[in-house]
Amino acid sequence: MPPEADLQRLAGLGCWRGDPDITPLAGGMTNRNYKVRDRAGTHVVRIGEDLPHHGVMRWHELAVAQAAHAAGLSPAIRFAEPGLVVMDFIDGQPLSPDRISDPRLQPRLAELLRRCHREIPRHLRGPVLTFWPFQVVRSYLDHLKRHRSRGSGRLDEFHRLNEKLESRFTGTGLVLGHNDLLAGNILDDGSRLWLIDWDYAGFGTPFFDLANLATNNRLPTEAELELLGQYLDTSHIDTNILANHRCMRVLSLLREVLWGMVSEIHPAVEFDYATYTEEALARFDAELAESGADSRDGTATGEPPAPSRR
Repeated sequence: MPPEADLQRLAGLGCWRGDPDITPLAGGMTNRNYKVRDRAGTHVVRIGEDLPHHGVMRWHELAVAQAAHAAGLSPAIRFAEPGLVVMDFIDGQPLSPDRISDPRLQPRLAELLRRCHREIPRHLRGPVLTFWPFQVVRSYLDHLKRHRSRGSGRLDEFHRLNEKLESRFTGTGLVLGHNDLLAGNILDDGSRLWLIDWDYAGFGTPFFDLANLATNNRLPTEAELELLGQYLDTSHIDTNILANHRCMRVLSLLREVLWGMVSEIHPAVEFDYATYTEEALARFDAELAESGADSRDGTATGEPPAPSRR
């Protein structure tokens, strides 16, 4: 059941036209979400406070969401106050990992990421956060050590891996990344794709979004190479690009593990964070084994995927 305080707060907002009809929405891992109908139409309301341990600042999320709307990628914001945002409801379906894995969808996904990376900054003003994934991992590791996480036995191992991967990463370029490309954060209304939920947005490397989309949705190799080729507009993906991509694959999965561990300490909503952590850890360890990376010293001996796409 939704918190009574949320319902009272929503009913008392001055932005509605007539009495609002409020329905809880499932699925949020750090927010409480509601669908609200009034005489003006249908809206989604996100309620959530700052999450400093995750680097989530709601003023920044709002600024990026507004810029994303101006760039034509995200729904319009109709009202906002601290900890609460009202936006237009998109009449579409969230993508599924199976749908994202379809090689035929990769050109549309690549174009969506290009527009996110290149067009949103044109509409952003004022201070903007960064998302350097190696620093995100360092911050999580420090937080977990200070709070004596149940996963503390592997934190030193994760730290060594993170430092080694950063020393070997050669990706350049600074883009506005989404950095949380779960299938549910991409909507399809039948004619176009939308991006939502800008909690972790920030300037960083495009390789993280590409790897995050691939690892979160378990892209098969053919679809993953198609995505890289479409994004980079090339039919030949050189070994340096593949090495950077593999580095970010490992880092994306490590970030999910640490996100889950930190969320276990600071639960934002009712959600099984422990199971999320365990599933992410299994995928991370599988990636290490497949890539040939040694988490004890960060070395990588495995060969990257074939350096060309079909």
